[in-house]
Amino acid sequence: MDFVLDLIEARALGCLIEKERTTPEYYPLTLNALVAACNQKSNRDPEMQLDETAVSNAVDTLRLKNLVFLSHTAGGRTPKYAHQVERFFTFTPQEFAVLCLLLLRGPQTPGEMRSRAGRLCQFASPSEVETVLQELVTRPGGPFVVKLARQPGQSASRYAHLLCGPVDSGQAAAEPAVRPVEAPEDDRLTALAAEVAALRAELDQLRRQLGVETPGASTPPADGI
Repeated sequence: MDFVLDLIEARALGCLIEKERTTPEYYPLTLNALVAACNQKSNRDPEMQLDETAVSNAVDTLRLKNLVFLSHTAGGRTPKYAHQVERFFTFTPQEFAVLCLLLLRGPQTPGEMRSRAGRLCQFASPSEVETVLQELVTRPGGPFVVKLARQPGQSASRYAHLLCGPVDSGQAAAEPAVRPVEAPEDDRLTALAAEVAALRAELDQLRRQLGVETPGASTPPADGI
């Protein structure tokens, strides 16, 4: 690929691909609609709070990369934006759906992508998604996705897109849990005793400042008794 996206560009491009397929009646998108799509609470990971300037700058750089163009509709006064990824790549609808999901929701397993594809595309099984992923790995001009190391406790590996540059295939694997080395019992008791003593000293000092008698302290006898 001759381009590398940053995170905001990836979010904006993913939103344009998504809306083209899920709400074609509202596509291309105005800048306000694109900002709203980027900041959606659902179907986004991570969630973002982008302002108009950030999205506008991302769209401008996507236009320089020829991935987005300004669409002028008859009678329309507000500029609208559309993607033109197909100008570079002839992705199938299934490949577009997989890349869109990865752009919007980060690394996912084939099963997660199948359940989330929804209105983007229908997949019969996770294995069908995995077939599409393998095609994106070997497709000329790619690879476009990479298989990540399987996380402990997961039955399937996740995949990530490469439109933002190379990804360490093991970076998303959870580190094995490492139990902290416990201090010997005597050392822990000594530390606890020191902490209690320090707290008592602070409490006594606070009582003296407030003129409160320390419990257990003897009261001096009154004069003449």
